[in-house]
Amino acid sequence: MNKPSFEEVADGVYCIETGLYRHGLAACYLVRSDDRLAFVETGTSNSVPRLLEVISTLGLTPEHVDYVIPTHVHLDHAGGAGNLIASCPNARLVIHPKGAGHMMDPSKLAAGATAVYGEEEFARHFGSLVPIPEERIIIADDGMVIDLNGRSLTFIDTPGHANHHGCIYDERTGGFFTGDTFGISYRELDTPNGPLLFAPTTPVAFDPDAWQESLDKILSFNPKTIYLTHYGRVDQPQTLGQDLRRSIRDLAELALAEEGTNAEGRGERLKRGVADHLIKRALSHGCTLSEAQIREVLGVDIDLNAQGLEVWLVRRAKIRTANAAAPE
Repeated sequence: MNKPSFEEVADGVYCIETGLYRHGLAACYLVRSDDRLAFVETGTSNSVPRLLEVISTLGLTPEHVDYVIPTHVHLDHAGGAGNLIASCPNARLVIHPKGAGHMMDPSKLAAGATAVYGEEEFARHFGSLVPIPEERIIIADDGMVIDLNGRSLTFIDTPGHANHHGCIYDERTGGFFTGDTFGISYRELDTPNGPLLFAPTTPVAFDPDAWQESLDKILSFNPKTIYLTHYGRVDQPQTLGQDLRRSIRDLAELALAEEGTNAEGRGERLKRGVADHLIKRALSHGCTLSEAQIREVLGVDIDLNAQGLEVWLVRRAKIRTANAAAPE
């Protein structure tokens, strides 16, 4: 096995490359307090050998892992949780109440992803999903404090990207592990103007109003730094938070412009709209990559953002229909 790609990005916080799709797309984090460890995110099942190798490189063993804490159950964040828990005999999973059932029985997650990617692609990118025994799961309520050998990690309920999403505040560094709630920022798109941040409107639970409230909660901690799953550490959260608020509003407005139009071809129109929007943002941010290069960096996100916005419009239409049919 090649030496795993990881670096210490803050005191006892290690950013680990998970290897999904390409380098620099998805990370997970290892938090250390003396000889006790916690993973925040796991990557996919295919990522787990990398994570275990990092533990070994630090001179520790899987027995030193106390907690595995995915921010939510999307497979780039929690797909490897079952394999990792099975490999770390003392570890317990800490998970949002709405995600726990999927961790005990991941069959629906596997079926949904297989339907999207096909069996061969699913196996290649995500591996197998391993159920986690109920007795090894801790349900994380909003505000719950996890004690990692004296290091406090606080779980905060943060819907908007997903209704089973939580973020974790590390008191020692004043940093937040934000999963997808604080957006996506790829290092290839950094410029002298700083990181470019945008909202992932991935299917199926995009909720712009709830998302703005979740940002209020995160920023109320006055964090010093953000540990992004996509990708790495970024600073100046208050400034970046305003960028993300605009991104949420812009993408919602892009979708709402499709409301009332013919549903046929909507997915492709949204995909073009999202691509044009994100490429324009990158160029106006000072990115010197070509449009084709930007599109290559953002290819996965363009597809998923467009799909999520289309699902959101369908959900809004169903709600309107239900409200119209309700008796006075």
